[in-house]
Amino acid sequence: MATAPLTARAFLARLDEHRSDEELRKYQRYFRFEAGHQPEDDYFVGVRMGTVFALAKEFVDMPLDQVEELMDSPVHEARAGAMSIMEKKARHRRSTPGQVAALAELYLRRHDRVNNWDLVDLAAHHVLGRHLRDRPRGVLYTLARSDDPWRRRTAIVATAHFIAHDDLDDAFALSEILLGDDHELVQKAVGWMLRAAGDKDRDRLLAFLDTHAARAPRPLLRAAIEKLDPGQRAHYRGR
Repeated sequence: MATAPLTARAFLARLDEHRSDEELRKYQRYFRFEAGHQPEDDYFVGVRMGTVFALAKEFVDMPLDQVEELMDSPVHEARAGAMSIMEKKARHRRSTPGQVAALAELYLRRHDRVNNWDLVDLAAHHVLGRHLRDRPRGVLYTLARSDDPWRRRTAIVATAHFIAHDDLDDAFALSEILLGDDHELVQKAVGWMLRAAGDKDRDRLLAFLDTHAARAPRPLLRAAIEKLDPGQRAHYRGR
């Protein structure tokens, strides 16, 4: 049997085989699109994310120019597929630092196409975070001060890779910068990274909350304190 070409066009054709009106309705509810009113440059076609990820595994050797072409698609599931391919490439045990650097460069250069929370979460951790683990991280502070909420979310989600390796400084520093963010999906991401950092160093999380809880937005605080004991949660909510 002939092997399918590892191209963006072939990936899109495979997506088209799995379209479902029922899945499309689910996306419209979950992402708060009114039926028939999705943006022309960013729309769902109704393919389950489990299927998208399975296709990404099949297409993991797709060349980067084709991944970028997939990122250019207006189909949301296609861009999710591109992010999943990038994540799988970055995590592959045979991936070299140079290959991960190329993935991170593509992610940053085409961040205009990483335009929703799910796309950020698919790749920021394992692509950008992995690339920056042993490198200067100034780009994250630039992203954290962006006008674009998805770039700000990228900045904090990328620190998940550092946290996993007991490196907490940037998670706390970026959380302080983003503490007053006005976008709920950035606030939640900050809270999740604080909670993860607290799993590694509970005292440091409590010290951060002692200083900053009084001005933390509610979604951020709720996520950050989720694993504290009931008395501690009540204390910080009362702040």
